[in-house]
Amino acid sequence: MSRSEPLPRTVRLLLLARVVNRLGAFSLPFLTALISTDHGASLTAAGLISAAFGLATIPSRLVGGHLADRIGRRTTIVLGLCGCAAAQLAIAASASLAWAVAGAVLLGLAFELYEPPSQAIIGESVPEQHRVRAFGLFSAALAAGGMGAGLLAALLGRCDLRWLFVADATTCLACALLIRLALPRDRPAPPGADHDDTAVRLLRDRALLSVLATGTAYALINQQAVIALPLALARQGLPAADAGLLFTAAAATTVLAQPLIRLPWVIRLTTPVALALAHLLLAAGLTGYALTRNLPALLAASAVRSLGDLLVMGRVYALVTELAPPGGSGRYLAVFGTSWGVAATLAPVFGTQLLARAGTTALWSAMAAFCLLLAALHLRVTPGSARPPRRRAPRRRSPTDPAAAPGPRG
Repeated sequence: MSRSEPLPRTVRLLLLARVVNRLGAFSLPFLTALISTDHGASLTAAGLISAAFGLATIPSRLVGGHLADRIGRRTTIVLGLCGCAAAQLAIAASASLAWAVAGAVLLGLAFELYEPPSQAIIGESVPEQHRVRAFGLFSAALAAGGMGAGLLAALLGRCDLRWLFVADATTCLACALLIRLALPRDRPAPPGADHDDTAVRLLRDRALLSVLATGTAYALINQQAVIALPLALARQGLPAADAGLLFTAAAATTVLAQPLIRLPWVIRLTTPVALALAHLLLAAGLTGYALTRNLPALLAASAVRSLGDLLVMGRVYALVTELAPPGGSGRYLAVFGTSWGVAATLAPVFGTQLLARAGTTALWSAMAAFCLLLAALHLRVTPGSARPPRRRAPRRRSPTDPAAAPGPRG
C-alpha cells in the first residue's frame, strides 16, 4: 500500500461511522457545568462526580479489550455505543442530582467499550509501515466530526446543556446502526487461544508499561484541557459554551494539518523525538491559554495545542499495536487506554481545585510546565521505533503458522 493508496474498506467504513458518532460527542466537557448549573452542586462536588465517571471508564476500557478479542470487534463496538446512548439520555432526563450521578457512572462504564475494538480494527487491517498514517487519519476523522460537534455545542449549549446529551445519544445510536450494517462480522480467536499468555505479557512488557506511564501523563493534560476549559472560560467572563468554538478550532486544525505529518522530515523523526516535539507544541498552546483573555487569541492557542495532539495520537497507537502479540492487540490497546480513565478520574479533581484556589493562569501554566517535563522524559524512556525487529515481521503476517508463536517478552 503506497502512501496515497486508500485505506482498506473496513477501516474506511469504521472512520465514517466514528465521524457520525463524533458529531454529537461534545457533551462530556459540559458534564461538570451541567451538574453545577442545573443541579446546584458546588464546584468541588461537580469535580468529584466527573471523577467518578473517569474511574468507571477504567474497567470499561479493560472489558472492551477483553470482549474485542473474545466476542469480536463489531459486536463490542455496537454494545458500547448503545450503552453510551442509554446513559446520555438518562443524564439529559435527570430530575435530581442523584439521577445525574447515576447516569454519569453508567456512561463511564459504557464509554470506553468501543475504543479498543476500533483501534484493533485499524491496527490489524493496515500494514505495519502505514499504521502511523492510519491512526493519524483516525484522529482526523474524529476531528472532522468534531468540527460540527463544536458548533453544535456552541449552539445548543446556549439554549440548554441537556440537549447536548440528547444529540450525543442520537449519534451513538446512528453510529451503532452503521457499524452493525456495514462492517463484516469478525471471527475472534477461540476461547483459551493465547489468552493466558497475553495476560502474562501485559504485566511483563516493560516497553508497554513505559508507554502507559507517559501516556497517562499526556492524557491527564488532554483531559484537563477538555474538562476545565468551559469552567475556565466562565471564570474569565466568557460564555462556557464558547468552549465549543475552541474545540472546533482544534478539530479543524487536526483535519487541515494532516499533510504536515506526512512530510518526509516528520516521517523520519524517531518516535521519542516526535513525541517530545508534540509536547513542546502542547506547552505552547497551554501557555497561550494562560496569557490570553480574548476569544481570537484562545482560538489560536487551541490550534497550536491541536498540532501537538495530532503528533501524539498517530505515533503512540502505532507503537502499542506493534508491541502486542498476534491476537492480543485489543487487550494491549485496552491496557494502554486505561491511561484515559486514570486521567479522567484525576483531572476533574485537580483541575477544579486548582481553578478554585489559584485561578486560570496557574492552571494552564502548571499544565504547560508538565508538558515540558514530559518532552524531556520521552527522549529518555520512550522506545525509538513503532516497528518491531524485522525478524518478527513474518510472525505478524502469519499468526496461524506454528513457527510464528511468540516467545516471552523481556
